[in-house]
Order: sequence, then C-alpha cells, then structure tokens
Amino acid sequence: MPPLITVRPEGLYCAAGDFYIDPWKPVETALITHAHADHAYSGHSHYYATAISEGILRRRLGQEINLSGVQCGDRIKINDTWISFHSAGHVLGSAQIRIEHKGEVWCISGDYKRDADPSCDPFEVVECDSFITEATFGLPIYRWDSGELTAEQIHSWWEGDQTRPSLLFCYSFGKSQRVLAELKKFTNRTVYLHGAVHTLTEIYRKVGVEMVPTIPVSEMEKSYKFAGDLIISPPSGHRSSWMKRFKRPQTAFASGWMAVRGNRRRRGYERGFVLSDHADWPGLIKTVEQTKAKNIYVTHGQNDVLSRYLTEEMNLNAQPLDTLFEGETDEGIDA
Repeated sequence: MPPLITVRPEGLYCAAGDFYIDPWKPVETALITHAHADHAYSGHSHYYATAISEGILRRRLGQEINLSGVQCGDRIKINDTWISFHSAGHVLGSAQIRIEHKGEVWCISGDYKRDADPSCDPFEVVECDSFITEATFGLPIYRWDSGELTAEQIHSWWEGDQTRPSLLFCYSFGKSQRVLAELKKFTNRTVYLHGAVHTLTEIYRKVGVEMVPTIPVSEMEKSYKFAGDLIISPPSGHRSSWMKRFKRPQTAFASGWMAVRGNRRRRGYERGFVLSDHADWPGLIKTVEQTKAKNIYVTHGQNDVLSRYLTEEMNLNAQPLDTLFEGETDEGIDA
C-alpha cells in the first residue's frame, strides 16, 4: 500500500482525500498551513485554512480566492479522509494539519515553534502515526531564549540611544507583530512602521492581538526626525531609498539566523537579536517525542542532520521527506 501522503511535483498529496497541502503549483484543492509566501501560493481552485488566517490570506492572495475557513479542532470530511487544523504556534493562524484515513493518522506540521508568543496561539501537540516536521534550525547550535527576554534586549537597545532613530529589521508577517506584542510588557511608546509591516499589523489588531501603539512612517511629516524612535521595517528596507529618510540610524536585525556568529556583520547590521518563529533544536526533538509517531519525515533546512539524529540517537524511523516522492525527480521539494 502506498503511504497516505506522497510528494508530487505540485507538492504534498493525499490520494485518499484528493487534496494537496501547501502546494507550490496550481491544484484543485489546497490545504494551507499558514500564509507565508513559501506555503501559500496563488492559483488554486479551492483553499482550506484556519478561519483566523483568512484576513492575511486574502490580503496576500486576493480578496476573491475561494477560501473555506476552518476553526482549529473542528473535523471536516474531504472524500475518504477526516481533516482537522491544530495550532502550530508559528504566526497568526498557522496550523498543523491532521489527516485520518481508516484508522491511520498523519500530521503535517508546516512551520512551528514551541516558545510562548503573545501574537498567536500556542503549539498543540498532535499524536499521530506519521509526522512531517520542518528542520529549518535543525542543528544543536540553535537554542532560543524566550521572546520576552529578547524583547527586553530590544527595548534596552532602543532606549539606550535617544539621539538617533532605531531601525529594527525583521520579517513583515509574524516577526514584526511578535516584537510589537512582546514590547507591550516594557513600554507603551509608539513604534513607527514601514508600510508593508503596517498593513499586516492592522489585520492582527482586528482579531484582537494586543500590541504597542503604531503609526505608519508615511503618515509623519517629512520634517519629522524620528530621533529616539523605534522604526520596524522588513529586510527589503535595509539600504533602500526608503531608509534615507532616517539620519544616522542605529540598525539591528531580529532573526534566528543571528545565533550564528558573523551573520550580523555579513548582513551589515550594527546589532543582531536572536528571535525566531521556528522551533529550535530542543523544540524539534521534544515535538517528535511528544507526537509518539512511528514514522518521521523531515523537510526544510537541516533535514539530513535531524533525520540522522532521530534514527541513530533516538532509534526512531526518520528520513528526509523526499523519500515519499512519486516519480523520478525531486524538483520542487522544499520550495
């Protein structure tokens, strides 16, 4: 019997349900784990996703998409399978997808993290027979401090220089809103936002996520100097014409990649803050153990390292996801 989930050129496929999970090519039915661009693509005929992620998905893929929003935990039947979405703790609306067919259960985790995050629901452990896990930070060197501790460091960096603008660069969806929510524990000062960050932050506010006050940079007079202010921008704003508005800013980047010595310097930032929306090494190991899965398939990032560790050190049946590929080439996997 073929496995319940296989990998096709379009993406992860479930034949029993005749649907795809996070497909990267247009398909009839797509189940979406979350709205990041490498998981949610345009062109599908019918989308299923968590109800709370609808605003982000429509903003990114178009208001007119045919989208069915599903509450986390609700079971729906798609052909010969039962489907449910369960929080992945990654970003707003992110989910693991549980698939049940004839007593067999698979869980596709998408991207996930185990750390507390005031901007999204916490990770939910889903026990299953087979578990598909990411390995973006699948090396033992990746171990995170709490978001609260990192936010305290960001706040101290910002408050430490009130003569210059403080430009913090981080991803516009998920990371930026997490910083704004974490900062609320330390300040209620207004933070200024790049337009790409502002648009998505407003969607977070509409679903009740509490953050510090924000104002788009574009709403400020051109004569305003931003001295002593914190400005949040996506990485695309670094060294762009938009950045010329800020005179002699201090700059920083918030990312899990800042855990690697030299990354901050190579990317041209004065300061790096280690903050990730993915599981670190202990989080990956703990999650695999808690699912009690008999089979583990590893994708994204350090899939060979993590699958080898799970096999050799933990005596689990783990292997890279591309072993499930249907066909002669693995083109497109981990896109």
